[in-house]
Amino acid sequence: MTSLTQKVALVTGAARGIGKAIALRLANDGAAVVVNYSGSLQQAQETVSLIENNGGRAVPIQADVGKVADVRRLFDTTFATFGQLDILVNNAGMMFTKPVAEVSEEEFDRIFTVNVKGTFFCCQEAAKRMTDGGRIINFSSSTTALMLPGYAAYVATKGAVEQFSHVLAKELGPRGITVNVVSPGPTDTELFSKGKTEEQKQTFARMAALGRLGTPEDIAAVVAMLVGPDAGWVTGQNLRTNGGLI
Repeated sequence: MTSLTQKVALVTGAARGIGKAIALRLANDGAAVVVNYSGSLQQAQETVSLIENNGGRAVPIQADVGKVADVRRLFDTTFATFGQLDILVNNAGMMFTKPVAEVSEEEFDRIFTVNVKGTFFCCQEAAKRMTDGGRIINFSSSTTALMLPGYAAYVATKGAVEQFSHVLAKELGPRGITVNVVSPGPTDTELFSKGKTEEQKQTFARMAALGRLGTPEDIAAVVAMLVGPDAGWVTGQNLRTNGGLI
């Protein structure tokens, strides 16, 4: 038996990038996986197919986590399909970089809707329905500890996620549910690479003590550790998974 046999995991934003790597890793560790996606059924189905071809169980479920009705439907469908929820990974998110003076109200509202509201209300549904002894992983970013121009709106959302995660850990602790935050550093994904030159990417790589960019699999390994049976005494923590960036 693998470490997550008979567990059910819901991974938001699991059609590509870090979310896809997490879904694949948790399935490899034995969990049945809900592959949430917002826009691309084709990409989500590719993730599901990879899991099924390796002998695992997975299902794609569309939902925009920025809409509470979609979040409730996502959880309803998860329970209708698998009958339980043991692991929630709130990976779905968005980012942009702009100076404070240039951020529009619409951009501000959208990034908070996806990154903060989406994570908050997914946590709310998990708090109501998750199996005792479950695991919640929320995503922040190592940029919250850096003063990078253009990141103000993004790090504001991630700072909010970090703070309410600490509170949720206390609220759910009596049920044996752990709540932790994973904060990746620069990770070689499509989202990270968008708009960056190779020189810029290598500049970020040199900032890390280990001298390279992270990979989605690096992040997935840390998530797998935190949701596994050996991390039951770890909760309310923020793991900066960045290769020694800070």
